[in-house]
Amino acid sequence: MSVAENLRQIEQRICEACERSGRRREDVTLIAVSKTKPVSMIQEAMDQGIVDFGENKPQELRDKYEVLPKDLHWHMIGNLQRNKVKYVVGRAVMIHSLGSLELAEAIEKDAARKNLVMPCLVEVNMAGEESKGGIAPGQAEEFVRTVSAFEHIQIHGFMTIAPFVDDPELNRVHFRGLRNLAVDIGRKNIDNVMVNELSMGMTGDFEVAIEEGATLVRVGTGIFGERNYSL
Repeated sequence: MSVAENLRQIEQRICEACERSGRRREDVTLIAVSKTKPVSMIQEAMDQGIVDFGENKPQELRDKYEVLPKDLHWHMIGNLQRNKVKYVVGRAVMIHSLGSLELAEAIEKDAARKNLVMPCLVEVNMAGEESKGGIAPGQAEEFVRTVSAFEHIQIHGFMTIAPFVDDPELNRVHFRGLRNLAVDIGRKNIDNVMVNELSMGMTGDFEVAIEEGATLVRVGTGIFGERNYSL
C-alpha cells in the first residue's frame, strides 16, 4: 500500500484508541519514523499533513533537515552518542533518548555553545532489558533532579521503548508504569521540569500506549513499510 493509504489506516487506529480511552485526538502526536527512508517518501507523508518525523541516526537527521522544509519537526528517537550531539542540537525539536548523565552533559555543553535550550525526554528502561538504554525506573527521579540544574536542557517528560512482542497487551504494564512514574515525578514540581509528554508505543503497540496516556507515538513500519538496513 502507499504511504497515503498507510497513514489513513494509522490515523483511523489512533482515533479509535483515543475514543476507547476518552482522550482527544489532538492530544496525541504521530511521529512518522523515517529512518533509512528516502526524502521522496518523507515528502509523501508531508503531502498527507505529517510534520513530525523521527530519526534514529544523528547524521541522517542532519542530512534530511538540510534538504527538507525548515517547518518540519525532527525528533531524535534513537541512541545518541556524545560525539554526535552536535548534529542534533539546534535541528531537532526534541531528543527522546536522554538516558545518561554523560549524554546530558554533552547536550548541555553543545546547547550552551549554540545559545539555546534543548527540550529532552528522559528515556526509562521500564522492562529492564539489558539490550536497551535508559534510566532504571527507581533512579528516574534522582536523574531528573540532577539534570534539572542544567541551564540549557529542559525536561519535557519521559520515553520508553517497550519489548518487541506478538501481543501488544503484554506491553500495557510498561506503558502504565511509565505514566504512573511521570505522574509521581510531576507532582514533585521540580524546577525547570515539565512532565507533559509521554513518548511510548510503536507500530505494533501504539494503540495500547495511547490507551495508557501516550502523547507521542513513534510509527515507522506501519507508515513506510519494512526498513532497508543495508543503507
